Amino acid sequence: GTTPTVAGTTPTVAGTTPTVAGMGFHDHENSESPQGSEENDDNNGTGLPARSNSVELAFFAEPDECAQSRKGCDWTDLGVGVTGSDGLPRWCCDEVSLALGLCAEAEYGKLIIKRSLFKGSYVAVHVPTNGVGVVGSQGVLFAQESGSHILAIANCGAGEDVFVDGKAIWKSKHGYLPGDRWGEFEFLSALTFLFALLLCWYGYQMHVHSDHSIPIQRWLLITLLAGFIEVLFKAGDYWIWNEDGVRFTVAMYIGICFGVTKRAISRVLILMVCLGWGVVRDTLGGKMRKIYTFLFSYCVCAFLRDSFTAEALTDPDLTVSEEKEVVDVVKIFTFLTAFLDILVYLWIFDSLNNTIDHLETMSQHQKLKIMLRLRLILIISVLFAVFWSIFGIVNIFMESRILSLEDEWAVHGAWEINYLFVLLGVAILWRPNERAKDFAYAMEIPASGDLDDIEFDTDAGLPESDDWDDDNANNFSLDDENMGFDMGEYGNGLRVETAERA
Repeated sequence: GTTPTVAGTTPTVAGTTPTVAGMGFHDHENSESPQGSEENDDNNGTGLPARSNSVELAFFAEPDECAQSRKGCDWTDLGVGVTGSDGLPRWCCDEVSLALGLCAEAEYGKLIIKRSLFKGSYVAVHVPTNGVGVVGSQGVLFAQESGSHILAIANCGAGEDVFVDGKAIWKSKHGYLPGDRWGEFEFLSALTFLFALLLCWYGYQMHVHSDHSIPIQRWLLITLLAGFIEVLFKAGDYWIWNEDGVRFTVAMYIGICFGVTKRAISRVLILMVCLGWGVVRDTLGGKMRKIYTFLFSYCVCAFLRDSFTAEALTDPDLTVSEEKEVVDVVKIFTFLTAFLDILVYLWIFDSLNNTIDHLETMSQHQKLKIMLRLRLILIISVLFAVFWSIFGIVNIFMESRILSLEDEWAVHGAWEINYLFVLLGVAILWRPNERAKDFAYAMEIPASGDLDDIEFDTDAGLPESDDWDDDNANNFSLDDENMGFDMGEYGNGLRVETAERA
């Protein structure tokens, strides 16, 4: 083509150490010769373009005030290109730009750069008629400050097509990890430490009180273990990426797998507790079939969503059309996962309210106190989720971002904090102790001690369902011939004999 071009803009968040560009440029019409020169014209060391047939690299930072806006920065204000009287930007010094007086004749065929405004680095790579122009040692371009940076590749020569081949390596002051991921890496490292402490504390308490443990505590321990493995491998993936410049695919997908497992099990765990498991029942009967169906469906949808997201972000071989197809698939599984989340949240709150009604009817004040605290924790979590969702939407669609690109990780990080808040609350409410089994499977006796006229119905306040096994129903009265009952498979429930406390 004969139109001068400026292309290859690459924004990033980098530190103060160099960005390395290692690329080769060769003439499209004469690409058969593999040998070429490494002529770099820097106009006697000034770093500004001189008159030659070359491809130019301009590397410069975007100020925060415009980098955070949706429109981005006007490059002409930063010294790259000029704006003509017609209001249109001119990037290359061609015949039209010369006629308009926008550049000097000595800059003909070059990228227009204003010396007084341009604060970045510049390299011109000569492209010979036969052969390859190599960037060489001049391709090390330094960033003087952290923030969003642009690498512009300009072909303002004789209008010939030029192939750009090779790779560009971005390196921040801390290593190869992109600058916008560094905060997330530190956050994941802190989460790994917190999960390790929580896991050790809960595991030790379960060991000390092993004779009094209940199934819900084992589920909690598994959830904590899955959370620890998730953040450990995610932090390890980022650490290897920072040191070597490439992602460790195995660690990345292990982190995804355990992350999905953690979220699925935790949702099921909260649901089972709200259904009364370990509080008023030792079994959920036919409800478990529905719970397992949800668990499997959520794992599949969430894993595919996270896997395709990772594929879109990390696979450098995807074309634009292929990446668009992957993003469309991500949207589908994101919708399905969100639908399952809404479904289980409604199920959780409906079951929790029914269990609270049941405990109130049975005058189980200690258990009621636990369930009311659980409801408070869940309400706080939901309110935070609503608030943070609104904040995320505003941050996306505002003209100027609230969070900088370096802090975008906090949007996802806040969800992890919200999750950890709920998990920690449940772990404290059902922490291992010597009364855990008695509390789970025993019923509270009224303080008055008058039991003659009390009728117990352990299904009071709970909705009737064909899913419950009638053999497991715990209905009895003190006037029945068969006095007393055992609640739970452990045989340690309340036993009432002849209206006296056993």
